[in-house]
Amino acid sequence: MSSKVRVRFAPSPTGHLHIGGARTALFNWLFARHNKGVFILRIEDTDRSRSTEEYIEAIIEGMKWLGLDWDEGPYRQTDRLEIYKSYVNKLLKENKAYYCYCSPEELEERRRLALAQGKPPKYDGRCRELKEPVPGRIPAVRFKMPQAGTTVVDDLIRGRVSFDNEQLDDFIIMRSDGTPTYNFCVVVDDVDMRITHVIRGDDHLNNTPKQIQIYRALNYEIPQFAHLPMILGADKTRLSKRHGATSVMAYKEMGYLPEALLNYLVRLGWSYKDQEIFSKEELIEKFSLENIGKSAAVFNPEKLLWLNSHYINASTPERLYELVRPFLIKEGIIKEDTEIDIQWISKAIATLKERSRTLVELANSLRYYIIDDIEIDEEAKEKFINEKTIGYLRRVRELLSGMDGFESKTLEEAFKKLISELGVKLSEVAQPLRVAITGKTVSPPIFDVLSVIGKERTLRRLDRVIKTL
Repeated sequence: MSSKVRVRFAPSPTGHLHIGGARTALFNWLFARHNKGVFILRIEDTDRSRSTEEYIEAIIEGMKWLGLDWDEGPYRQTDRLEIYKSYVNKLLKENKAYYCYCSPEELEERRRLALAQGKPPKYDGRCRELKEPVPGRIPAVRFKMPQAGTTVVDDLIRGRVSFDNEQLDDFIIMRSDGTPTYNFCVVVDDVDMRITHVIRGDDHLNNTPKQIQIYRALNYEIPQFAHLPMILGADKTRLSKRHGATSVMAYKEMGYLPEALLNYLVRLGWSYKDQEIFSKEELIEKFSLENIGKSAAVFNPEKLLWLNSHYINASTPERLYELVRPFLIKEGIIKEDTEIDIQWISKAIATLKERSRTLVELANSLRYYIIDDIEIDEEAKEKFINEKTIGYLRRVRELLSGMDGFESKTLEEAFKKLISELGVKLSEVAQPLRVAITGKTVSPPIFDVLSVIGKERTLRRLDRVIKTL
């Protein structure tokens, strides 16, 4: 086996890149980067009935969005069919595999009978020693599993796991239509690609003894296996769509940052002292299989949302504008060809990023900065806009129209004088003003908001509200 670490992420394109697959990809990527090894992307697309080009593109898009770059690939199993056939022929020639002429109906009937008799529903081996072909039938090819003893998996995470060979049947390695099966392809690919470590979900653990026996039959060194604990929903059942969006790109559409999702995924099963937040460089430096736990990880959407808030707050306003612009278009706040002054929008974003948990929230909060014709919340209007507060707003308008500077500090100083003259609390004036300017009862500090919106636009909004009464 190569001394240089070589790992692979090998998704089946039968769906989008989901949380479990993304975590597997991340752990392989980190292991390769930590060990200065090679990370390979391989598309396992031999299931022709369920694999689609659309899903292949979606997986690649998800990997790119997460920043998980690969060194080789993407390889596709459908491009390698002749290679699999040559390995099947090798096993047939060496009497390590055999032709099976049993029909699907016969196999199902025997399976049903075995279950009824309380026996394991495994293949009964009736074609194993067949000398002549069965006329009129196109055979599949089965691998000859050892019929006694145990197959041991020395797993880097779970430790030693033993499988009784009597419980394992002679499985099909090539179907009667000439397509190879998963357990066979995966070994041939890992051999050809010189894979040193197979890091994958523990739902594959039961496949491992079969694969180990194929390695042995082909006289190849067995890679090291590491089976990752599964991810559960909050109700401790296997993570699925009912627990929320499980597709990586769905999180992008909901306004999550890739680094937040990556940071969250790595903590699903892997721990490092008391640290919660890691840069990519820190993850590469600190990652090891030794710190992966054996027990299942529980997916916590609130924790992910908290991490996303952290990364939004840690981002520069300029970067956030690049990220939030597609959401501004999607929400109908700006058009695709709308040009916005970067300095101005950065100033607006700076007031909002601490209170935005997702890019969707940030986009919707930016609405009142960008659009003058704001909708005023009816409940807020009823509570805060009346004859008394309109009187305050008229005084505010007089004050603002006579001002030259419109910076937050200047506005705050001027308001202190006005409040003193009116003999009221700041909130009695600030809240009706907030509703008039933003349409909402909650916003960043009102002087920051006014400073961003600017004098002329602030006065126009005040005029509109004053005229309503």
